Amino acid sequence: MQPRVTDYRTLIFDCDGVILNSNTVKTQAFYQAALPYGQTAAQALVDYHIANGGISRYKKFAYFLEQIIPPNQPGPDLTTLLDRFAQHVHQELLTCDIAQGLPQLRQHTANARWLIVSGGDQAELRQIFTQRHLATLFDGGIFGSPDEKSTIVERELNQGTIQHPALFLGDSRLDHQVAAEWGLDFVFVSQWTELKDWAHYCATHRLPVIDQISDLLNPNVILGH
Repeated sequence: MQPRVTDYRTLIFDCDGVILNSNTVKTQAFYQAALPYGQTAAQALVDYHIANGGISRYKKFAYFLEQIIPPNQPGPDLTTLLDRFAQHVHQELLTCDIAQGLPQLRQHTANARWLIVSGGDQAELRQIFTQRHLATLFDGGIFGSPDEKSTIVERELNQGTIQHPALFLGDSRLDHQVAAEWGLDFVFVSQWTELKDWAHYCATHRLPVIDQISDLLNPNVILGH
């Protein structure tokens, strides 16, 4: 029998593309941050970012400087790139769309613990979620980089914050891989994803798909394996 959302003790949400319509915000910020190195380099960073959804900005900018930019080319260092990125992102995160149905789903799953496990900067996430009156929904915590998603999930499992059965809701390959690594059920959220071949990927891995978070309020939605 397929589980219902109310059967889970823990719900784990990615942020960008799942809770917030912020994938394009982040993509544009990567481009703008890297632009001092030229349009070609900035686009190469964007391509790498989209192909590696869910990985932290720290790793992406480090890859940019180590693998994309020729040695000794003058330009912003890692700290400056991160600062430029954060400046572009912050205001947009305060105004981008929020997934519909979150308060209703929180009430519907009152017995479950909610967590954010994101590739976004943890301090930034906590500030944005507080300012947008979302933080109180996530009683299990709001977690992000520089810790990797797999590290966060392992730590919170060990601490008992994540309890099985648990469901991970994400919009990237990495989200699915982390869920599989730690024995979590997974549902792909497609509405705002930047994963270009998401339909093929989900079909290949036989993943349940919803368009948006509010779909979980529909009792006919199929979850789990």
